[in-house]
Amino acid sequence: MKYKNIREEELKNKVGAEWFKQFDTTEILGNIDFTVFPKQDNLFGRTPLLWAEAKTGNFDIPTMFVQLILTLGKARTFDKTMPPAFLGAFDYKKIAFVPYINISDIFYLNDFNWNVTPSNHDTKEFQLIKNRIETILAENTSVYDYEKDEKELIAYIKNNIAKATTANKLKIDKNNFIPIYLRWLELVKPNIDVDWDTLKKANILDSDFYLADLFVDDKDTQNIDDDLSIRDSLFVVFKNQGYKIAKENIKQMFDATINLKNKESYLQFWKRYKRPPLKEFQDYIIERRDLLVPQDIRERKGAFFTPRIWVELSQKYLTDYLGENWQDEYYIWDCAAGTGNLLAGLTNKYHIYASTLDQADVSVIHERIDHGANLLKNNVFQFDFLNDEFIPISKGGKLPDSLFEIINNEEKRKKLVVYINPPYAEATSSKTVTGTGENKSGVTTNFKINELLKPKIGNASNEIFALFMANIYEKIPGCTLGQFSKLKFVNGSNFKKFKDYFLADYVSGFIVPAETFDNVSGKFPIGFTIWNTSKKSKIDVISTDVFDKNGNFNMNKNFYGDLPNSLNKWFIKFQSKSKEKIGLLSNYPPDFQNQAKVFIKINQMARGGAINIVANNIIPISIYFSVRHCIEATWLNDRDQFQFPNDGWKTDCEFRSDCLALTLFHGQNRITNSEGTNHWIPFTEYEVNAQDKFASNFMTDFIQGKLKKESIATTTLFDAEMVMNQDGPLQFSPEATAVFDAGRELWKYYHAQKGVNVNASLYDIREHFQGRNDKGRMNARSEDAHYTSLIGNLRSQLAILADKIKPKVYEYEFLKE
Repeated sequence: MKYKNIREEELKNKVGAEWFKQFDTTEILGNIDFTVFPKQDNLFGRTPLLWAEAKTGNFDIPTMFVQLILTLGKARTFDKTMPPAFLGAFDYKKIAFVPYINISDIFYLNDFNWNVTPSNHDTKEFQLIKNRIETILAENTSVYDYEKDEKELIAYIKNNIAKATTANKLKIDKNNFIPIYLRWLELVKPNIDVDWDTLKKANILDSDFYLADLFVDDKDTQNIDDDLSIRDSLFVVFKNQGYKIAKENIKQMFDATINLKNKESYLQFWKRYKRPPLKEFQDYIIERRDLLVPQDIRERKGAFFTPRIWVELSQKYLTDYLGENWQDEYYIWDCAAGTGNLLAGLTNKYHIYASTLDQADVSVIHERIDHGANLLKNNVFQFDFLNDEFIPISKGGKLPDSLFEIINNEEKRKKLVVYINPPYAEATSSKTVTGTGENKSGVTTNFKINELLKPKIGNASNEIFALFMANIYEKIPGCTLGQFSKLKFVNGSNFKKFKDYFLADYVSGFIVPAETFDNVSGKFPIGFTIWNTSKKSKIDVISTDVFDKNGNFNMNKNFYGDLPNSLNKWFIKFQSKSKEKIGLLSNYPPDFQNQAKVFIKINQMARGGAINIVANNIIPISIYFSVRHCIEATWLNDRDQFQFPNDGWKTDCEFRSDCLALTLFHGQNRITNSEGTNHWIPFTEYEVNAQDKFASNFMTDFIQGKLKKESIATTTLFDAEMVMNQDGPLQFSPEATAVFDAGRELWKYYHAQKGVNVNASLYDIREHFQGRNDKGRMNARSEDAHYTSLIGNLRSQLAILADKIKPKVYEYEFLKE
């Protein structure tokens, strides 16, 4: 058999390489085994072509598809990203395909438990799904044997998968038709070739064009012939790739077809959605057309903070938790409303409250209401949530009486959703509010609530968003909290006391890149999380969905609230007071956002607390350095905390020597002979054809085990043999050896130059070939082609070594997965 007796990962790799080589099969999407995407993005990102289940054995096709369906249903992947055109399943012998649309209805079963383990084939849920889809699969599945049906399989992929530019579309309902409209305003409206001011005088709005778009079918044919009430309600209809005015008293004034400037962009937008809306919501959408007003483009410039794509997504998560009719069953209060963009898309204005610190923002929202915004003026009010007392208007306060009644009624509070995007950084200026400035201790002390909450939440009171959370927890107990914020309240070291105070049940959430928010340039995650404050639960682990900047669902990520001691408490144990130091290691907080600040040099650091590097701590220091640098810092892991490891590393000699090799050749090793004696040369004079004797052979003596045992004091933590391998040379893995080999060629090339510094470090060698600019900074590149090749090879080998070290970082619990 073609792929018999191989592991699942190898099977997926081979299927991808041999059958789908013209596509991208490398993307990981949640727990889906195998995905196929086009290699090129379009205007709206990449549309998935295939999601598939992979099995190494010989499975029946329905079983494989059922496991895939349960995997998708459990994660609700199809709600978080565009579904593919096809689902697939394959094992070592065969591969099968079915159009997604043929089975998509299975995901909307009522009262079905999707929380079962997909790989458990004995559950009643597994059998129920299997029974429901076997007939569908028999009628719609295409099955191919890799060997017997090779030509047919190639043809199927070419004629179906490769041409699947449209996937099953998102269904339009009462909860998403407004967010879709808001995106339509940005992407479709500018492509309509019409004088909007003229139409406005005739009371034809852009929302009329949106409704015309909604009520067409997949062939862009107006789908209203069988429903006179809908047809009579439309002022604009879509015909022959253009719009016609249908309003009786003015249609003669606009007889000509209104065309699209860019039809391709229009088509790409609507490929994402299934039109017309679901039948049961069509009348509702027509009846509530008043909600579709061009309110947001009238906001003053710069008023937006939460991007519309995340507003839409957050409301979907609230819908998933609270139910389809949540806006009618719950009250909503945005107590940090600004100009109210977080409330765009909500439908029941009688259940919405908005308050903001700035009276000017209240005036903006009131003006929007005058132009049709779906809010009540009486429910929009100036209120300083962190200073003002919770007193109703009828008693001289600021809270609407109806909201005050909800807050003071235990049962009604359970039906209150506090939905906010408060300032999520320490702030006294616009820079610190948006996360672009330095954090400053004590900046929130001017808030009245700080006096009450600081004793309860400690240093977390320096964060404005934490004060919002704590004040909500304190004064509105039992409510549901849906908020945008940083995730530091989960895993931040300053939030231990906060987590003892804020006891609430985590429901669900997602994280996105911070740079997608207005005026934020940092690379860190911003999360939307939902909390049920009526249930008391300490924050331990929260699992979030991860979306990229285009709104594509990628994976799940855990954040840990109950972390052990930090990595810095581990590495401080190796502090040495010896004056015979060979360097210093900087001491910065143990998370990825501080990765660039972790380096080695000879002279004293600008920041205090550096660790002396001596012979009997060089191995643990190298481990610390490598653990901090072997994994690239990204927006996703920016706040992940390194922690006190288990003892596994102590007996893993290869891991220890790998870490030493990475430390010796890493770019953050900034040892330079200009600051003192260079004890870090990893080669002998003979190996690199040095022009003179080195001032120090410490490192090669250390590697070869030549240092005398009595020259190293035994520590109270480890005996000298464990730290130094005193009985013989260090043994290096093939990957580490390749790094040494690449480095040796670089050193030899340097020492072949004229007039060089014989005691040069790697940093000195780079400086020699790359030079410095007029500001004194080392140039990023060199004009010496051979040096560029050598340093490029060294960096490539370092990357391979770093990849080898990464699994050990998790195995020895320096990081949690």
